[in-house]
Amino acid sequence: MPLVILSGLPTSGKTTRAQELKTFFETRLAAQAQALDDSAAPKTKDYRIHIVNDESLNLNKHVSYNTAADEKKARGALMSAVERLLSKDDIVIVDSLNYIKGFRYQLYCVARAIGTPHCVVFCACIPDRARVWNKESGAYPETIFEELVVRFEEPDSRTRWDSPLFVMVPEDKLPEDQIWDSVILKKAPPPNMSTVVKVVKETNYLYEFDQTTQNVIQAILDAQKSGDPTKQIKAPLSSVLLQLPPTRVVTLSELRRLRRQFTSINKMHTLLDMTRVAEGFVEYLNQNLNA
Repeated sequence: MPLVILSGLPTSGKTTRAQELKTFFETRLAAQAQALDDSAAPKTKDYRIHIVNDESLNLNKHVSYNTAADEKKARGALMSAVERLLSKDDIVIVDSLNYIKGFRYQLYCVARAIGTPHCVVFCACIPDRARVWNKESGAYPETIFEELVVRFEEPDSRTRWDSPLFVMVPEDKLPEDQIWDSVILKKAPPPNMSTVVKVVKETNYLYEFDQTTQNVIQAILDAQKSGDPTKQIKAPLSSVLLQLPPTRVVTLSELRRLRRQFTSINKMHTLLDMTRVAEGFVEYLNQNLNA
């Protein structure tokens, strides 16, 4: 079942929308089940609906967004919860800021890896209005609120991880039918090369996977040492060019972190073709290094 990703400024109404979505899904699914009970058709599965947010994970907004390290831990907890809960029998509503496009891309990859649809609900709200609501609720310290507003990366329907995108201002009604059609009735997109899972019997798969991704990292380090002015790298086995950030040097620790994340996405599965592993890793780096 689908992954619904909410995104928006702090105190822009995301939790309200999450509750509306949960109620809507429960009502629509119950009505559908009742209709089947009244007919001779076989019964459907009992679907579960989960809201994942700071409260469900016991994260304190006054602490979880203090520093980059704190935010990283909070995002890690959120991602772990989504990976644990999302399945073809579970609807997961991610009620969080989700303000970094790279993180929304990671959530999209999780959904695509298991073959379930997703959508993004953008709670559009002008900063002044969100600021007033924040002062009234005391949800975020003022300094943290302002920093999050500055860093917010608005969803863009032109990108596959932000599409389908539903944009709503606080006064809008939830587009129930459109969301239902998009994430319940629509067939999930096929997994791409960076998330696709194909079981293989090769005993040396993990070794080859490790070597292939390590070779990509080494190509980046070698190119940076040589001062490659193009910032585009042809990694071993990959026909996809790797685009480095034009304004900074990528550190080994950052590359290792992204390699661990990419490996984690695929750790329970195997890909037969190492060319696809290399190209998938390059695509993953292109997205996250330039986020």
